[in-house]
Amino acid sequence: MYDLVIRGGEVVDGTGAPARRVDVAVDGGRVVAIGELTDGATRTIDAEGHVVTPGFVDVHTHLDVQGFWDPTLSPSPLHGVTTALAGNCGFTVAPLDETAGDYLMRMLARVEGMPLTALEAGVPWDWRTTAEFLDRLDGTLAINTGYMVGHSALRRVAMGPAATERPATDDELATMKRLLHEGLAAGGLGFSTTRAQSHHDADGQPVPSRWATDGELLELAAVAGEHPGTSLEYLPTVPGKGYFPEDIGELMIQMSLAAGRPLNWNILSVTARTLDDARAKLALGDQARARGAKVVGLTMPDTPPSRFSFLSGFVLDMVPGLHDFLFLPPAERLAILRDPARRAALRDACAAPSPYSHLVDWASRHIIETFSPSTAAYAGRRVGDIAAEQGRDPFDTFVDIVVADELRTTFSNPWHAPTAEDWAARAEIWRDPRAVLGASDAGAHLDMIGFFAYTTMVLHHGVREHKVISIEEAVRLLTSVPADLYGLRDRGRIVPGAAADLVVLDPAAISLQPLTTRFDLPAGAGRLYSEPEGIAHVVVGGVPIVAGRTFTGDTPGRVLRSGRDTATPAMV
Repeated sequence: MYDLVIRGGEVVDGTGAPARRVDVAVDGGRVVAIGELTDGATRTIDAEGHVVTPGFVDVHTHLDVQGFWDPTLSPSPLHGVTTALAGNCGFTVAPLDETAGDYLMRMLARVEGMPLTALEAGVPWDWRTTAEFLDRLDGTLAINTGYMVGHSALRRVAMGPAATERPATDDELATMKRLLHEGLAAGGLGFSTTRAQSHHDADGQPVPSRWATDGELLELAAVAGEHPGTSLEYLPTVPGKGYFPEDIGELMIQMSLAAGRPLNWNILSVTARTLDDARAKLALGDQARARGAKVVGLTMPDTPPSRFSFLSGFVLDMVPGLHDFLFLPPAERLAILRDPARRAALRDACAAPSPYSHLVDWASRHIIETFSPSTAAYAGRRVGDIAAEQGRDPFDTFVDIVVADELRTTFSNPWHAPTAEDWAARAEIWRDPRAVLGASDAGAHLDMIGFFAYTTMVLHHGVREHKVISIEEAVRLLTSVPADLYGLRDRGRIVPGAAADLVVLDPAAISLQPLTTRFDLPAGAGRLYSEPEGIAHVVVGGVPIVAGRTFTGDTPGRVLRSGRDTATPAMV
């Protein structure tokens, strides 16, 4: 008698092998048999007409704190994700000291678009070490999670406010290294950091890791190499076109060599027009391999429009004329926009030439979502068209909408639906061994992007709609490839002995529902949300956690620990 049998499905096992019609038996949280099975089971799932796959592995999330108020980590499991790795970009909530928690909370609200009210109301902030943080979450979540140890937290604890003022002293770096050793020994999956120019804290300063020297990065990377089953994750300044500048590429190679670990950099978006640029950036992987390093780019499956707002201000704060304004409290921003003289001054400041002037071409902005009855008619429309109808200036037209919505209006750059050629270009990069598919950012940028649904995007657009990739290959790229990059033990494949993390889906029905805002976070804060069609069941450790689009309420997920649940990843 098995605990669970999934009967009658086409098993796509994560290896890339052709689908085959077999049953899958689970006992004790593990896959124990695959074939035509006749023994009974405590629980049976009928997979007739469906495909059975390994659970999807999402290597780039910011789900560090959502579990404190939402043990399901929704909506990621609805999209088939059974393992999510968090703590990316150097943004973690451990370690802490007496003051770092407040700083990191406000930094996350700014740089990762998590509502501050939700972080204040929903997160206890009462741990100190990485070990205590991991222990708090272990056994409480629906899916498996793993957590990097983040550079900005290390720096803030070691240096206090000076973390965003100057390079570290030798003693401060020694403290960072000690904290990193402790975090990795407790099970942190590796070291993460960022130098991205868009990453600022709540005070408008570059986040702590952006103040680090190359030497600091290399010494911390080397610490990761002293612990089994660890990896590196890094967000450099990614050039818009062509190859990485020599200094940026060289640093990534040196970090990988210092640790003896793969380095996963991000982010790489692809269209037919930018395919040559993507190929050029991935060439860094060839240079790394020739020197015994491993450098892998993280690529997103789609490029739907990002939603910007005057409430979060993320990315828009790179415009010189908007930077100071967007770091004011929301009430002060509204006061400026309501005052004709100060509004005019802001318009003039935005008009000053800069590399980011395209972000403030107000007439070309598309209103995506509005939040008051008086602005509802403008959703889905171009600001320039609204202004022309009203015989008004586009900036004033736009700002009046934003004020009526109390800054919550979301808008985008001009956007065109991807073509068949775009999807073919993306599929080329997805299957490139110098890249890994992902970049969901689940748990972050909650009013800006819906990439948490990337698995459904691949299966819907790549497999079902455009047929640029087979389901067998797509599943491999969503399961065993990311699992192997991070050395995850017994995950990413349906084979005897593997963890019973499984998805049952209908490939003929897989699709994505519209992206909307729901207000279900602590303190009534909002987030973008979308559910899939066609994912029927999700199983973690042999326990069903999703049936249809309904969570069962079970929480079989584990916190994955380096060394215990991961092997040292291969460098080839």
